[in-house]
Amino acid sequence: MSSVCVVIPTYNEADNLASLVVRIFDLNIDGLRLIIVDDSSPDGTGELARSLSLEYENEIKVISRSSKEGLGTAYKEGFGFALSTDCNFVIQMDADLSHRPEYIPEMLELLKKYDVVVGSRYVDGGVTDQGWSRSRSILSGVGNFGIKLVAGINVNDATSGFKAFRISSLNVIPWENIRCKGFGFQAEVAFHCQRLKQSVHEMPIIFDDRLIGQSKMSMGIVVEAMFRMILLRIFGSSGFQK
Repeated sequence: MSSVCVVIPTYNEADNLASLVVRIFDLNIDGLRLIIVDDSSPDGTGELARSLSLEYENEIKVISRSSKEGLGTAYKEGFGFALSTDCNFVIQMDADLSHRPEYIPEMLELLKKYDVVVGSRYVDGGVTDQGWSRSRSILSGVGNFGIKLVAGINVNDATSGFKAFRISSLNVIPWENIRCKGFGFQAEVAFHCQRLKQSVHEMPIIFDDRLIGQSKMSMGIVVEAMFRMILLRIFGSSGFQK
């Protein structure tokens, strides 16, 4: 089987990371490698990631950053490392156990037919955890709808952070034009995949609420994403070039 890289950005996920790593490797996927990008977590996530790398005989690459630079830039750095290797498929997912690793084999199977597979909460069969507060549900749903609307994105779950790519798909995305540091990064990637006419399939998933730790979603992140999507819609694929 062709090699697979799983890119996982982390910030204060020491309580969740070990469980996630065990569940991923328990899938027994041939040629699997994890790329963990830690934003200098004060809770020791980076140290834990490095110890896990030793435990799994360096099948985990740990990229330790000197400060908190944001989700979007962490994914860009992780994808950049994946593109420098010989892997053929790349999975991106959160570290908080909201994305079930058990979906990964199905996503890889779908990549035989599609360029990109999106783990979607907003298609038939997709579910958002019922434990979410009303305010968080509204923030997520309205934010996703607004971003889709202003950017003209066809994907129902434009802000999904659980995606699978063929490496050829990642290679042609203009990473220098992707600017969002928060979850708007996901919508920017969706925008460019659509502009490049890549075949995208939305696979329904159950999106679990994190059991430990605090959500990093905020209204400020939604506003950043909306503003960036407006610029993309007005100025085209590069957005507003400084």
